[in-house]
Amino acid sequence: MSPSTPSSTSSPSPSPAISPSSPSATAPPSTAPVSVLGLGMMGTALATALVRAGHPVTVWNRTPARTGPLVAQGATPAGTPADAVTASPLVVLCLLDNANVHEVLDTLGDTVSGRTLVNLTNGTPAQARELAARAAERGARYIDGGIMAVPQMIAGPHAYVLYSGDEEAYRAHRATLAAFGGTTWAGTDPGLAALHDLGLLTGMYGMVIGVLQAFALVRTENIRAADFAEPLVTWIGAMLAGAPEWARAIDSGEHLTDVSSIAVNQAAFPNFLAAYRDQGISGELFAPFQKLLDRAMAEGHAEDGLSRLAELLRDE
Repeated sequence: MSPSTPSSTSSPSPSPAISPSSPSATAPPSTAPVSVLGLGMMGTALATALVRAGHPVTVWNRTPARTGPLVAQGATPAGTPADAVTASPLVVLCLLDNANVHEVLDTLGDTVSGRTLVNLTNGTPAQARELAARAAERGARYIDGGIMAVPQMIAGPHAYVLYSGDEEAYRAHRATLAAFGGTTWAGTDPGLAALHDLGLLTGMYGMVIGVLQAFALVRTENIRAADFAEPLVTWIGAMLAGAPEWARAIDSGEHLTDVSSIAVNQAAFPNFLAAYRDQGISGELFAPFQKLLDRAMAEGHAEDGLSRLAELLRDE
């Protein structure tokens, strides 16, 4: 990760570098109005956190019935996205994907002018940059965000949100955004929050793939997944301790190892695929890793550590 600003954070959770900022919203944080567009599980959690923090909250959802529970808590329903946007200077979008964000923005025209849009919809760095440019064309400020929490964690001690884009707008509204959890500034490039978000989620999905494959494997011999979970968690935790060393190797380009070479792993990995086949489970999640190890050997990296594989993943 390479954020462009010095390190500081308002959240105790591990996070990328963040620029210190002093909130200076025109209204006190407890009275600043906010509109939330999109009331799926995450959007509902965000809106609920804002209501509980004392903000006047206007909510909109494509399916109006979803506004009911929030209205019961004190939120104001909006009939259209435009009604929601005009109700508040700060607008939070949490939709299914950025195609839906584009669709909503197309209906708003210049209604967003003078407002700050905080897009917490999962997307890519390129999508974030494109949306920032569109917002600027319409006179709006744009902050992109990546939520590092599941809905049940929002407003709790371990939730934090990555932000990037318009730093002045972020500083102005940071105290309000803190209703969701810790606030982590990734940089003025609108795409950096999405980049960090996807990087962290990539690590998470890699873990999920390995854990599910492990459970599927041991279940073939009627070993309870619950019984296997404890040693699996302990093992994965111990292996993750090597991540900082891999990071140093990747940054320096020096991949020699005294732990486990690519040659050793390439020789051993066929046993995994054979065991999966013999035990009657699919190896489709792991077969690509064998190909990458084979390529590393063919390119002369036999004595290097596994950190070398990160370089091979880059498109030429």
